[in-house]
Amino acid sequence: MAEFKTKFNTGKQTWETPDEIFEPLDKEFGFTLDVCANSDNTKCKEFIPEEIDGLKTRWASFPKQICWMNPPFGEQGKWVKKAYEESQQGCVVVCLLPARTNTNWWHDYVMQNEVRFIKGRPKFKGAKHGLPQPLAIVIFKKVI
Repeated sequence: MAEFKTKFNTGKQTWETPDEIFEPLDKEFGFTLDVCANSDNTKCKEFIPEEIDGLKTRWASFPKQICWMNPPFGEQGKWVKKAYEESQQGCVVVCLLPARTNTNWWHDYVMQNEVRFIKGRPKFKGAKHGLPQPLAIVIFKKVI
């Protein structure tokens, strides 16, 4: 059976956030930590590398705790839950996520927070085409 490939199916899960998305948000929030990055795609001076595993690290233990999160595609549910939990410990976590409004994680965690939908199809760094799915910026803050 032949493998079906499309221009969007690359197998890569760690695309670098486009500057046109990140820079205005960084100006607004002043990020101090990229919580799921590697040395090739981090957007912040300080980041939690894959080998340390940001899902097992307390983000609130880092100074200032203003976090950027562009999670690996296919693993958003775990990362969104972690972002919510860390926000309840005092972190501000700003996430770039696919707008998967039909998922449990979207309803359980995202909808109680600020959501900003992204217009168009942003092209991630190194990608030939824009992503064919809707994206959103989600801002997690401590619920008082």
